[in-house]
Amino acid sequence: MNSFIHMFKTPGGHYLYDVNKNVILRLSEDQYKILDYKNNDDTCKCTSEFSSQAIESIEHLRDLGFLSEKRPKEMYHPLNDTILSHLNNKVNMITLQITKQCNLRCKYCVYSGDYENRVHSNEKMALDTARKGIDFYIEHSKDNEYGFLAFYGGEPLLEFEFIKNCIEYFEERAEGKNIHLNLTTNATLLTEEIVDYFQKHDVHLLISLDGSSEVHNRNRVYRDGNKGTFEKVMENLGMIKTKFPDFLSNNIAFNAVLDPQNEFSCVNTFFADFELAKEASIMASEITDLYRKDTVKTSEKYISEIEYENFKIFLSKLGYLNEKYTAKLLSMQYNERKTRYRLLQMRQEIPDKIHHGGPCVPGAQKLFMDVDGNFYPCERVSEASPQMKIGNIDYGFDIDKIRILLNVGKISENKCINCWALTFCNLCAVAADENDGLSMEKKVSKCSSTKYSVDSLLKDICTLREFGAELGEEIYSFDMTE
Repeated sequence: MNSFIHMFKTPGGHYLYDVNKNVILRLSEDQYKILDYKNNDDTCKCTSEFSSQAIESIEHLRDLGFLSEKRPKEMYHPLNDTILSHLNNKVNMITLQITKQCNLRCKYCVYSGDYENRVHSNEKMALDTARKGIDFYIEHSKDNEYGFLAFYGGEPLLEFEFIKNCIEYFEERAEGKNIHLNLTTNATLLTEEIVDYFQKHDVHLLISLDGSSEVHNRNRVYRDGNKGTFEKVMENLGMIKTKFPDFLSNNIAFNAVLDPQNEFSCVNTFFADFELAKEASIMASEITDLYRKDTVKTSEKYISEIEYENFKIFLSKLGYLNEKYTAKLLSMQYNERKTRYRLLQMRQEIPDKIHHGGPCVPGAQKLFMDVDGNFYPCERVSEASPQMKIGNIDYGFDIDKIRILLNVGKISENKCINCWALTFCNLCAVAADENDGLSMEKKVSKCSSTKYSVDSLLKDICTLREFGAELGEEIYSFDMTE
């Protein structure tokens, strides 16, 4: 069996990621070649082409505990044995799907008909169901200092009076907790009355805004399909700026859904110049391909523009470019990458029982409750999928289903225990969901893109370090070239 490592190069160096130790080693070119030969069983070349000193340095690494061949024996999530404690006492938040109806018909929406899991309907949540959901959350978050309640649709503002009832009930039931209230909206239905109420109750809004009028109106249209919504959103934001300026500065964030067939530069320019969003948090997400009936197409120009903007962000982190010239839309993605950098925490060796990254504790991180009171791990999963239904307001959590989703690595265990990227893998059960069961084939089909992403991440870490970037004390790397 070969060493459990992944070897890679950057323009400035030769490296290996030691999976057992969970660290990156910088190598000399000769050391890199020796290990490359050894891992390909080409020992003859090793002994004939390189000096004894170079070969001895590799053996010294082994003496220090690196280059181990050990693989884990089982996919077993580390939170599996404490899952009941999390679900009974530490549920982080609850999101209520208060309606499946919307006043828009956005062309890329998960309710648009292009997806297998959702369609628009007139279904909406009963107030009694919402109150039961809030009570359930309060009862199952006793250990948490904070209380998070979010509203989801459809378009939640179609049910403003319902939202008011829920907020006031939640504030009463969550007394003693630091309360956070969030709502995702298309912003077309905002009025002075609504904003005034939200300001008094410190509700945070995530407003969907895709860019300029041309870009936004291409996909985000009213229910009749004949008119875009950009002008109405701008009108409502103007009202908020005039009458509730503090609310605009403190309680509003924007989400731009990026269409990979468009030019990224147009969207980026809009948000760079958008006065109403100067102080706001802006995030970007691409059209999701989860449960989509067809493939989301991506233009070459879009890819090259994204890569260029990420390069500029790296330059800014190294002090070579003022941050004001970077894409604000992508700054959150860089922060997410930095969070993944911190997964590099040195250990003695990989444990016998481990699970790849990806799964949260279903129900404990982002509990999602649909209009009928059914529980799901989050709003991204399919409501049409029996295995994703992890409980109900009337009988509570289905622990057996939750454990299956938590340990989704079991279905591809033989591949996962031998995968060098398992620590950084971000595949959860959604990646395996076929709406009628969890598929090993579907999950494994995403492995190549995941490994490519992790390889890019490791190269980014090393390239930034080569130029002197500080990425945090949690990141260990050893230079073996000295």
